[in-house]
Amino acid sequence: MTKPIFVLNGPNLNLLGEREPHIYGSTTLAQIEERSRGHASSSGFDIEFRQSNFEGQLIEWVHEARKSACGIIINPAGYTFTSVALLDALKMFDGPKIELHISNVHAREAIYHNSLISRVATCIIAGAGPFGYVLAIDAMLNFLSLAEKKES
Repeated sequence: MTKPIFVLNGPNLNLLGEREPHIYGSTTLAQIEERSRGHASSSGFDIEFRQSNFEGQLIEWVHEARKSACGIIINPAGYTFTSVALLDALKMFDGPKIELHISNVHAREAIYHNSLISRVATCIIAGAGPFGYVLAIDAMLNFLSLAEKKES
């Protein structure tokens, strides 16, 4: 069996559906998780879908992914712009890494324009709303397929 894809979510994403619906919409993280699991499963992949408001927990999960995951999809939320520690952890993961944002961070205030995480991301998806998770899974499957072809 193939290793799972880790889908990691940062601070405040547990409040999706309630938090700033004019920016993030009304879809909850549980609904995103359900849709993501179904989409990955239909392609033969499992996902580990997790959320934490704590930087250290996200870092621990990235460390775990080094041995347990084939790829990481991460919505680091506010840590996108502040966490050198999360950036350093992601540098140590050799597989594909997709940075994901529900909103278009580049159309928002200037504080949201400088992602530290983008420096190590294989791909960045922003502004597609909750559907961005499905797009990220499709992109991840493509990266994994390309890597498999290179190895064979």
